Amino acid sequence: MRHVIAGFIIGLSIVATGSAYAQETTPGPGTAEVTIIPGGWTFFTSKGSQPSFGNYDLGGSFAYNFTRIVGVEGEVGGSLGVTQDLQQLAGGTLHEKTPNMLSYVGNVVVNLPGHSVVPYATGGVGGLTLYKRELLGIFNSDTFLTGNVGGGVKWYAPNGRWGLRGDYRFQAVRSKDNAPAFFGQETRYGHRAYGGVILNVVK
Repeated sequence: MRHVIAGFIIGLSIVATGSAYAQETTPGPGTAEVTIIPGGWTFFTSKGSQPSFGNYDLGGSFAYNFTRIVGVEGEVGGSLGVTQDLQQLAGGTLHEKTPNMLSYVGNVVVNLPGHSVVPYATGGVGGLTLYKRELLGIFNSDTFLTGNVGGGVKWYAPNGRWGLRGDYRFQAVRSKDNAPAFFGQETRYGHRAYGGVILNVVK
């Protein structure tokens, strides 16, 4: 009888250990995730006298998932100015570096349940700070209200601890009457895409 009980206990221990290991290594969104964004690109379309331009992006985000489907995410990103040709209203072209920007947004994220590949949709509001660039007529830093919608795909490694992410956002920047002529006097629309590395800090 003692042998039967011992065997039963050992069997339960093996099953419980295997179950815990399977839960630990299941790929997919964790309760808390950090995304490191080493590279991306934001492109603002032209509007009126304000030229189109693109900036290089980097940053990071923190997401808390209430379930494997719904979560919230806060993101901070730097948009670094790049020297490029800027079309002017008079028909000329100005070859100049664009201004640096800082964005900070809060989003709701809806994940499509899956295994290692998880498509998602997201949207939210935030702010965009435009830093001064006197050669472009931007003499002071200014902050604008923004909104964004978009989505992407996350891929999780088999151990469930890390992954990769591709993301696209359509962004609207609200206009301000006292904004510089280069950016912000009219509502601006931008397209942003980036790649990131996901770390599941709480699985």
